[in-house]
Amino acid sequence: MDRQGVPTEQLMTPDIVTVTSDTTIDEAVDTIIENDIGSLMVVDEDDHLSGVITNNDFVDFLADGEYGTDVTIDQFMTDEVITINADDSIQTAAARMITNSISHLPVVDDDGKTLGMLSTTDITAYSVSRA
Repeated sequence: MDRQGVPTEQLMTPDIVTVTSDTTIDEAVDTIIENDIGSLMVVDEDDHLSGVITNNDFVDFLADGEYGTDVTIDQFMTDEVITINADDSIQTAAARMITNSISHLPVVDDDGKTLGMLSTTDITAYSVSRA
């Protein structure tokens, strides 16, 4: 199967780590370190995506130096999240990542429920394995 026909859900990481918007920066950093991941999905009580916070967001937070680590992530997360459906192709996903200069793309169902995360690393690993 060519890359255009490969659905996003085939390459996404389904075991995602989520937090809520009232998670503190300190708790979020601990979660990222403990799970050796580059981003966290922020979900509401119905498991619908409300934001994403990445390593880059933490760098921005530290560079700002204005806040303590007890501040909540809702002040620093990206809340206008670009997503992709599970049945969209990885070519569509890659184009969306390039167009929006992002490296993590949350995968959602038609109702907006989070299903997984697709990263540039996932796409690269697949591409290399097919070469």
